Formats: sequence, structure tokens, C-alpha cells
Amino acid sequence: MDNFLEKVIRIVFRILHIEVKERTVGSLVQFIKFGIVGLSNSAVGYALNIATLLLLKPYKVSWDYYAGNMVGFTLSVLWSFYWNNRFVFKLREGEKRNLALALFKAYLSYAFTGVVLSNILSYFWIDVLEISKMTAPLLNIVIGVPINFTMNKMWTFKDKGLYR
Repeated sequence: MDNFLEKVIRIVFRILHIEVKERTVGSLVQFIKFGIVGLSNSAVGYALNIATLLLLKPYKVSWDYYAGNMVGFTLSVLWSFYWNNRFVFKLREGEKRNLALALFKAYLSYAFTGVVLSNILSYFWIDVLEISKMTAPLLNIVIGVPINFTMNKMWTFKDKGLYR
């Protein structure tokens, strides 16, 4: 997939008559791959959030959206960690990663946006602005994604280079 993305990026830059360095192409490939993982992660998290809301709907509990956020968070972080580790922030030959520590860091990184920030924003969207419980998680995603990328790259996976 890397080769395909590199070719597409080079073609786009050639069409735009922009000179591009090899390192820039590599960085863009990594960013696109993170975006692909992020989209799938967002879809998984959103689907789990909505499924939780639907499962709790018959019980008419006031805290259903908090539960939806927690279920979506817990399982989507595992999804994201797996794919970012295998697909985006690859190790160089000879490098090792403590997966348990990296997973712990991933949960801490996502805890801020996936739990704390998401619940604060959900309260604001739903209880203050009266936005739908089905729409609020989408708004949270838009705010959380850039924060998650930075924390994953710099801390969880300790990716010092832009591309490997």
C-alpha cells in the first residue's frame, strides 16, 4: 500500500508542478495511513456508541450517552492501537516496542479525548445546546482526532521520524 500511496502523491505533486522531497512523500504516506486507521476507528467507536444507546433505550436511563462514550472508547482504542502499531507507526528493523506499555499509553492518551473531553463536550452538545445524542459523538470526533494523532505519534509510539 505504501508504494501505491507514494505513486499517487508523486502524481498529484507533478500535476500541481510542485517539487517534493522523498521525506515529504513518506510523511504524507504516514499521515494518510493514520487517517485511514482514524476513519475506521471513528466508525467503530461511533457504531459501538450508537449500539449502546440503542441497547439502553428501553431502560430510559439519563446516563446512556456516558455509557455509549465509555463502550465506544474502550473497544475503539484497542482497534486503533492494533492498526496503528501494525500499519502506521511501524518499527525499524532491530527496534523493539513494549506493547503492554504502549497500549497503556494509548489508553491514557485516548482517555483525555475519548473519556474526559468527550463527556464534557457531550454534556455541552446534548444538555446545553440540545443537539441529538446521535450527532454529538460525531462532533467529538472532529475535535479529538488531531489531539489523538499528536499524542500517539509523540508519546504512545514514540515515532521520532515522520516516516519509516
